[in-house]
Amino acid sequence: QVQLVESGGGLVQAGGSLRLSCAASGRTFSSYAMGWFRQAPGKEREPVAAISRGGVTTAYADSVAGRLTITRDNAKNTLYLQMNSLKPEDTAVYYCAASSVAGYGLGHKYDYWGQGTQVTVSS
Repeated sequence: QVQLVESGGGLVQAGGSLRLSCAASGRTFSSYAMGWFRQAPGKEREPVAAISRGGVTTAYADSVAGRLTITRDNAKNTLYLQMNSLKPEDTAVYYCAASSVAGYGLGHKYDYWGQGTQVTVSS
C-alpha cells in the first residue's frame, strides 16, 4: 500500500501560479504510475494529468495542456503539479492518485487516493 498526502493548495488570482505536492509513504513510490485529478463543486471528478513510473512520459487533459505540468521525484517520494496561468474554472479540490496497474494514463485505474487540497482561483 501507499499513503498519499497533498499540499500546496490555496487562493490565487487569475493568471497566477501554484505548485501542488503529493508526498507518498509506504510501498516504493517508483513502482506506481501517478496522476492528478480534480473535482469542482457540483461536477464529477476529472483527470488532469498523469505520469509514468520513471517520470519520462506524461499526459494532460486538453483543458490544462500548456498551463499545468506534472513531475515526480522518486528519490523524494513526491509528485508535483506546477500550475501556471490559472483560470477561475481551475477552481476545484485536487487529488493525487497512485496506480499499481501496468502502464499509465488519464483513464488508468487508480488504487490509492489522497485526501485532496483546495485550489481557488479568483477573477
